[in-house]
Amino acid sequence: MTDDAANKVFRLDGEVALITGGGSGLGLGMARCMADAGATVVIVGRRETPLRAAQAELGDRVLYEVADITEFAKMAALVERISKRAGPVSILVNNAGIHLKKAAVDTTVEEFGALINTHVLASHNMSRHVLPGMIKARHGNILFIASMVAMIGMPLVVAYSAVKSAYVGMVRGLSAEVAEHGVRVNAIAPGWIESPMLRKALSGDEKRTARILSRTPMARFGEPDDIGWAAVYLCSPAARFVTGTLLPVDGGASQGF
Repeated sequence: MTDDAANKVFRLDGEVALITGGGSGLGLGMARCMADAGATVVIVGRRETPLRAAQAELGDRVLYEVADITEFAKMAALVERISKRAGPVSILVNNAGIHLKKAAVDTTVEEFGALINTHVLASHNMSRHVLPGMIKARHGNILFIASMVAMIGMPLVVAYSAVKSAYVGMVRGLSAEVAEHGVRVNAIAPGWIESPMLRKALSGDEKRTARILSRTPMARFGEPDDIGWAAVYLCSPAARFVTGTLLPVDGGASQGF
């Protein structure tokens, strides 16, 4: 393989990527890396200010749409609008989410349900709206941003662990269902990555921060671009025979002791 061919196999030229929760944190990191790899990227979020700031930072390859993915009935129109603006969606990144740090006995049904709506139901809904176009084109990638808490036990995040574990089941089932149509489905399990969500989760908890770093063999938090380049790989021709997988990007934390 020539150097030019090796470079091209990791490119996303001609792809249109829809990234939910794309205005900050991991979503912003993935948007940056996918745009750098040649994709047209549409970031979606509830608040226009961070989306506009992200677009200004990332440049002309990035568009944005203000939308709440838990407004399920509006998502078909959102996908259609994006397709008219940027072209048919060929990459969907189910990234938007909310966090809940709370003891299991204090977690209410309503709080648990909010996480299910945002992570599980909204991601399924987004996937079912982009899949017809991908199946017709016999080309597409759906990426779920799971978490290492889908692989290991951690206190005070029972609802978050449950919905991220549901992602893993969705990846397995969906990947088996659509592989014959040229659509690949994978997940990334981030460890502790520098982001607003991480800072909120660790706020005022120095002992927990120290414990996390002590259990991470690389002894540091990751950066959003660490997730971004992993996402580029999974959606690129380099991973053309990879589907149904969960890729940990966690500095070894899920394997460390």
